[in-house]
Amino acid sequence: MAKRIESLNITENKRLNKDFFILELSGKSKIPDMKPGQFVQVKIEGSPGTFLRRPISVHDVNYGQNTLKLLIQIAGKGTETLSRLQPGDILNIIYPLGNSFSLPPEGQNVLLAGGGCGIAPLLFLGKYLRSNGFQPDILLGFRNTERIIEFNDYKEIGKVFLTTEDGSQGEKGFVTQHPVLATSKYDRIYCCGPDPMMKAVAEYSSKNNIFCEVSLENLMGCGIGACLCCAVDTVRGNLCTCVDGPVFNTKDLKW
Repeated sequence: MAKRIESLNITENKRLNKDFFILELSGKSKIPDMKPGQFVQVKIEGSPGTFLRRPISVHDVNYGQNTLKLLIQIAGKGTETLSRLQPGDILNIIYPLGNSFSLPPEGQNVLLAGGGCGIAPLLFLGKYLRSNGFQPDILLGFRNTERIIEFNDYKEIGKVFLTTEDGSQGEKGFVTQHPVLATSKYDRIYCCGPDPMMKAVAEYSSKNNIFCEVSLENLMGCGIGACLCCAVDTVRGNLCTCVDGPVFNTKDLKW
């Protein structure tokens, strides 16, 4: 798939809470076909200390309106600068980048598991699965009630199960401690979130012989496999997360 470098218009900056926001982007050219799990590399203007582009998962795509959405967590000066963008501002991105989640065979039961900002690629994936005849369950984990985001949007895709670390909403604990994993049978799990969460989901999947793919959130300098800073150790040797991933079968990862 051909890569583009484009300057897109900000059509909306939706603040979800003090830590998360969604940028909606649109351009003069038609947005290319995107696959769930792919990402963009964002150029951050107006942040002198931010030299490299930042990788951001594609949160959603609306081809009819020619828009794409990026769910972003404020984690430093670069993302703080992005959070101040307003409708009419310009954002330069390289896209679409990376591989994608695989489509399950017909009739399989699917679970989407995400934690924190790691839920970002799962909305687009969930809509893609629904359009292909699947009804996924969705298991989301957050630190507390104040950090819960996009809950109603995920409810439109499938049945949502919730955990919070402090027990302020949903089940108390981590994603892998939710009772649904003990009471439901899944053929596939798609996961994105903090490394400890993804490793725990991978371990659960391995013990229960469940196909599992994860989307890694490694730091990336270039997004095209040139800088090698996002290398990950796999059974096939060191691979670049940006071009060989970010989606990997957990059986291939040396965790």
